[in-house]
Amino acid sequence: MPDLLKKPTLSKHLWIIYILSTVLLGLIWYYQWILGIIMTGLLILSFYYSIRNEKNLLDETEKYISTLSYRVKKVGEEALLEMPIGIVLFSEDYRIEWTNPYMNQFSEDSLVGSSLNDISEDLIPMIKENKEEAWVQLEGYEFQTSIKKEERLLYLFDRTKQTEIQTLYKNDQTVIFMIYLDNYDEITQNLEDTIKSQLNSNVTSFLNKWSQQNGLYIKRTSQDRFLAVGTREILQKLEKTKFDILDDMRDLDTELDVPITLSIGIGVGNSTLPALGELAQSSLDLALGRGGDQVAIKDDSGKVRFYGGKTNPMEKRTRVRARVISHALKDLVKASDNVIIMGHQSPDMDSIGAAIGILNIAQTNGVEGYIVFDPNDVDTGVSRMVEAIHEDEGLWEHFIAPDDAEDIVTNRSLVVVVDTHKPSMVVDKRLLNKTEYKVVIDHHRRGEDFIENPTLVYMEPYASSTAELVTELLEYQPKGRKLKMLEATALLAGITVDTKSFTLRTGSRTFDAASYLRAKGADTVLVQQFLKEDLDLYIRRSKLIERAVVYRDSIAIAKAEPGDIYGPVLIAQTADTLLTMSGINASFVISERKDGKVGISARSLGEINVQVIMEKMDGGGHLTNAATQIEDTTIDDAESLLKDILDEYDEGRESE
Repeated sequence: MPDLLKKPTLSKHLWIIYILSTVLLGLIWYYQWILGIIMTGLLILSFYYSIRNEKNLLDETEKYISTLSYRVKKVGEEALLEMPIGIVLFSEDYRIEWTNPYMNQFSEDSLVGSSLNDISEDLIPMIKENKEEAWVQLEGYEFQTSIKKEERLLYLFDRTKQTEIQTLYKNDQTVIFMIYLDNYDEITQNLEDTIKSQLNSNVTSFLNKWSQQNGLYIKRTSQDRFLAVGTREILQKLEKTKFDILDDMRDLDTELDVPITLSIGIGVGNSTLPALGELAQSSLDLALGRGGDQVAIKDDSGKVRFYGGKTNPMEKRTRVRARVISHALKDLVKASDNVIIMGHQSPDMDSIGAAIGILNIAQTNGVEGYIVFDPNDVDTGVSRMVEAIHEDEGLWEHFIAPDDAEDIVTNRSLVVVVDTHKPSMVVDKRLLNKTEYKVVIDHHRRGEDFIENPTLVYMEPYASSTAELVTELLEYQPKGRKLKMLEATALLAGITVDTKSFTLRTGSRTFDAASYLRAKGADTVLVQQFLKEDLDLYIRRSKLIERAVVYRDSIAIAKAEPGDIYGPVLIAQTADTLLTMSGINASFVISERKDGKVGISARSLGEINVQVIMEKMDGGGHLTNAATQIEDTTIDDAESLLKDILDEYDEGRESE
């Protein structure tokens, strides 16, 4: 208690008044002593009452503060012991030293002396990471935990009701489904009206039954399209089944030789209905771009999840589409200042061959074309082709370095990307931002990472190679300029490599393209010379094969020695070779790359979808041919991750 409250004192202002009064009183005594006696008495009386009132005021103040201190202390004790907030004190070794009574309801025995892990295993790591807040679950309750590391103190606030409300709100968010019958036109093209009507009835009944079972509203908007509306909770249930409707639709008894397949695009998120519709349409385009027979789910953050895609895509592209794309490309070429062509990093024969084909299209239409080529990023697998191109001065002069390409590109240049659609994989990503006109020509299944705002897209996952697609485009170009022998040979080499000499992913259109190139002078002997490999490379590949082990009975995994650098072509060839072994349905080859990443090349006979597996490792490709490159990891960690994904994939197939 301050001294001011221990004894009565006069305020500063009163003291000044009394001093002045005393001086004045002295003057009165000097001139009128009788009046001075009277005034002195009054002054003494006033002084007495002032001290008395001051003392009473101080006594009341002291009493009030004492009462308030008691009340504050009592409230503090009650808050500490009785408020519905958990309070935990812990020691330096993260053992509980004290808790308030509120925490006793979550344990039959006292928590004192136990580890913080008994509350949540996430707490200790978060404290060590200097996190100030954590969310923990305890006995079915959700707690927002405030961490005071310096005081070794935790405050636990019950947020269970809030979480339940948030979950309810999230579960009730609208989700839009766009459903498309992939091969409806092809199946019904030659059907009689009665059979076609019966087919429509069976499909509609099947989808209506599925929607009723899952609480969806569905409406047929055209012969091959349906629109469905549901909630996020319904979507979560469907995801748990991994959209088994895809399998059920293929098994639907339609009395037709070819099964009907579905593609579903789904838009989800905290967005407006028009925005969800755009997400759903974008997802459907993505699913169809990957070959159909699958589900693509896109949320408002842009993230995409895929389900299905287990079957080989059926060839649906037509000569009409190839002609339309070819004419559209011709118009774009003619309207541009020049054509800049680039493939993916570490180009293969398909990438180079397709680029040469597009160069021919540009020259045929009287526009200067250039192929962006990095001579320091050439694998030995294409070195013979590059050497042959180098000897042809008329062709080689159109190959330019990335820096030179930046000097000649304008805002009216046409940038054509071949054999990839991912901006992260092109030779020079900067060129994509230099012009508004971009064309993508690719035969890989479309992934989440895609070049922004392309003017024209020609993606056909049903094609064997990009060289095959470009060859078809060449057939509908003006006939003014002939295809050179080396140009035709480069295109044929691209087809040959990607089809493993016409044994995999080969359709009738593939042979048509090869026949066209052969008629234009493609040299099959030169193709074989391009495909020849050095003895040293053969020995290195054999060493990789020697290290292969069989995983889950039918999967071959070959892992290079740490520190051994292998190019993407060599590990791809190794994966191809492993796939020819008896009893092997899929092969994976793992090695370090010269750029510091760990590369994985995957191959399959079709029973195992290696594209889905590689996508989970930030890669992509086809159902039977895929790859990935992983940063900041080791070969052993990459192998461990691959095996975990294979286990999950296999368990998922077994449960279907």
